[in-house]
Amino acid sequence: MVRIVAVKAVEPYQIWIRFADGLEGTINLSELIGQGVFQRLADPAEFSKVYVDSVTHTVAWPGGIDLCPDTLYEDVCKQQRAA
Repeated sequence: MVRIVAVKAVEPYQIWIRFADGLEGTINLSELIGQGVFQRLADPAEFSKVYVDSVTHTVAWPGGIDLCPDTLYEDVCKQQRAA
């Protein structure tokens, strides 16, 4: 099971995340912002409220917005392979 242990907003609509196995990287979420449940996150103040949910161990925001940790892990792995 993929577990996220740390997250922070680093630039407009980007997050830095670290996984339990030590893998870390930055994910650009700008494509999601403004769509559906992510509409609220268009406000940079709301986007910056990102945290690691203590139950699901994934990236989350107040109001029940969260992202799949497996997909985020895959994205960071792809970035590192491309570098």
